[in-house]
This record gives sequence, structure tokens and C-alpha cells, in this order.
Amino acid sequence: MEKCIGCADRSAYDLTKHGEETKQRLVAERKLPAPKTIQVTELEMDKGLIGKTLRKDSKECVEKLSKLSINEVKQLHKFIDNGKRDPTTGLTLCKIGNKEFQINKEMIPLKSYSKTIHVEEIVPNVIEPSFGIGRIIYTLLEHTFKIREKDEQRTYLSLPPLVAPLKCCVLPLLDNDKFTPLVSMLSKSLCLKGVSNKIDDSSGSVGRRYARTDEIAVPYCITVDFDSLVEPQSVTIRERDSMEQIRVPVSDVVDLVYNLSQGNTVWNVAKAKYPIFESQQTNE
Repeated sequence: MEKCIGCADRSAYDLTKHGEETKQRLVAERKLPAPKTIQVTELEMDKGLIGKTLRKDSKECVEKLSKLSINEVKQLHKFIDNGKRDPTTGLTLCKIGNKEFQINKEMIPLKSYSKTIHVEEIVPNVIEPSFGIGRIIYTLLEHTFKIREKDEQRTYLSLPPLVAPLKCCVLPLLDNDKFTPLVSMLSKSLCLKGVSNKIDDSSGSVGRRYARTDEIAVPYCITVDFDSLVEPQSVTIRERDSMEQIRVPVSDVVDLVYNLSQGNTVWNVAKAKYPIFESQQTNE
């Protein structure tokens, strides 16, 4: 399944690196409720000894040593204690960063002392999200693109009615001028109610037109047929996902589609109130 958002925990890596390069302390401070005594361990490089021993390589060695954490310096001490020393100079070949240098512990002593602090320093951590419209579209398709059972050519987008761009399609059963006034009236009434809709009076069977609306996620179709022209006037409403139809009085249909599209009611409630309509003419 396509993920909608990617989150990378960058920790304090970015600010730490910026601080190293700019030589600035990029930290936040929080005042402590009471002073606190802490134990501090720092690296005290003997730059004079390093320069005298390494000469032209001393500057590079000092730069690389300054970037080491206290734990890394402690590991360096252990390596010197356990490593092989040059019998002539008493130095140990150590890898610092990406380069090797001949050093000893006297060049990189650690100093520990107690310190009373009144503020706590914090290096802010960063969560880096990756979020874009492409991920949303892929996720939307993953969850709503469906295929009708036993018919792989019939596909539909099962968007919830509340978020579907078009809520309803109004269509005449056949290409007959007698249906036009009622179709136009229903479409205008839906617009006045705030229900987005379209009229589909194109050629082809009503079943094929239903299939076209399914592909663009229209949740409901109102069909005007010959029974709609006689009193009491009624039309059918078809629900996209189940393809079920009910017969509804013209006086009720606009309010019903509005409530269905806004989530004020659901299809099962509408089915319980109005009679199921079954027809062999839809070619579904």
C-alpha cells in the first residue's frame, strides 16, 4: 500500500553539523527551577605537542580531533592503550576521521570537573516530513478504485458522497423531448440546494450512462422515465456502489439527495422508506 506521508527522524544531526561548520552554538536554553551541579568532561588538546610532533599535519589533526565526541576520544584512548606503539617515538598510529596520525594520550588528555549550571541546553531535534499531492492521489486510488464482480470492464471510484466532486447525475431514460422539462427542473432545484450535479442526456443506454458516472465517482443518479410524467410524479434514485434503485416522489427527491450527499442520512435508511425499483431496461 502506498504511504500517504513519509517521516524521517533527523534527530539533532542538522543543527549539530551546522554548529560544527559555523563554530556557533545552535542550542536552545531552558531555565532550571534550581541550580544543578554536573560533572563535565572535556578534551584538552596539547596543541604545542601536536604541532611539534606532527608538524605539517598538525593543523589537520587538530581540526579532526575537535570534531570528536567525548566518547570517541575515550575510545581513542583505549585504542592507544591496547595498540602497537612505535618503539622509537612511543606513538601509536590512530585513524581520526578519514586519516591516520601518529599520536599518544599526552596529546589528547581529558579533563573532568564539577560545574554548577542555571540553565539546561537543548539541541532541538527535527522531524522531516515528505508530503505531496502525488502520495494523496495514489492513496485515494488504492482505497477507492474498484472493479465490479464478474465484470473486469466495469470499474468505479467509491468516494464517500461527502467528498465526491459531483453528487448527482440527472438523466432521462431515453432521448425523448417529453423528459426535458422535468430533467431541467430537477437539475436547477439541486443547484439551488447546493448539490453539485450534471445532466447526462447523451446517446447510449441508461446502463452505459450509469457506468460512466460510476467511473467519475458520482454517488447517485436520478432517472426520469415514463412513470415520472404521470401523477403522482416519481423518479428513481440509483446508488453507485450497490447499484440498487428506489422509487421516490419528485417532491422528496431533491431533499433526499441533499441529505444523502451531506451524510445526514444513509442509503439503507432511504431504502427502508421508499420502495425498491427493479427494471430490466438499464442493461446493467
